[in-house]
Amino acid sequence: MNKWYEKAGPQADVVCSTRVRLARNLQAYPFPSKASQKEKEELEAKIKDALLSGNSVLSREFSFLPLESLTREAAISLAERRLVSPEFLSQEKGRGILLSEDESVSIMINEEDHLRLQVLMEGLSLKEAAEKADRVETVLSETLPFAYDQEFGYLTECPTNLGTGMRASVMLHLPALTENGGMARISANLSKLGLTLRGTYGEGTQVQGNLYQLSNQITLGLSEDEAVENLYAISNQLIGEERKLRERFGESIQLQDKVCRAAGVLKSAQLLSAGEFMQLISLVRFGLSTGILKGLSWEEVNSLTVAVQPATLMARQGKAMEQEERDRSRAQLVRQACGALKEE
Repeated sequence: MNKWYEKAGPQADVVCSTRVRLARNLQAYPFPSKASQKEKEELEAKIKDALLSGNSVLSREFSFLPLESLTREAAISLAERRLVSPEFLSQEKGRGILLSEDESVSIMINEEDHLRLQVLMEGLSLKEAAEKADRVETVLSETLPFAYDQEFGYLTECPTNLGTGMRASVMLHLPALTENGGMARISANLSKLGLTLRGTYGEGTQVQGNLYQLSNQITLGLSEDEAVENLYAISNQLIGEERKLRERFGESIQLQDKVCRAAGVLKSAQLLSAGEFMQLISLVRFGLSTGILKGLSWEEVNSLTVAVQPATLMARQGKAMEQEERDRSRAQLVRQACGALKEE
């Protein structure tokens, strides 16, 4: 079965992916930061059984991965594929992940909250992701008593998640807006609208390959539908601005030269670091979207971007590698994938 990140969805030239995440906690248990090891183990068993032991069709689509059973490479690969947060990997005991076969749904157990349910989908698919998250949450709520207050909504460890407990985000590729120097202004304006623009892997991370996460900040005082609609509208505005600038920059011979050089390196490099790959694939994405390049589909670009990340590369090879070996293996994968690239 194809994974969600091996596909391309609506507005794929700008929007790489959509994520909807729900934070939930169970009644009668302290938050994970205050829970004993025994309580964490009880929570893990209850949440796992709620999904895997029921009569729902979903029970056949999920598997459970105890974090302490994974190799370090396999665990970090989960974060590279955005299935868990980096913080989730900081401790192993009492933590596990429920993962759907196509990896579009993951449930972190005992992270900051008792469970973090997230749905990842290709392209701009906010409504579809929210509906999928709601279906899975409904199954869980049939046997799990979630902590809820009439005034504050769903109760969460961090007060900023009170209310819906929902964070929705889209991963945007914005090379033209970045080149134009407008990201600081855009980020400041978005904060006034209750949205935030973050690095590639979320809060506290750097932007790689001109990939930004746009997400809602407000979870209290508005419904999930309102939050999704607001994010969808702002996303479309940014998509429009990015495309207009791409048309203008695409006519620059200097930028065309950069794009074609990037394609040449990806097709012939013998050693390739993860950082250099992200810079070069960003230029190739730009070239494909403006017609400077052809020969590579969005599905192939998305799949390759995940496959060459350091831990994912090692996990798929089934062994630890020194940096030079990773760079050589990454270059080989990239040469094979990008061989069909050519100028229009």
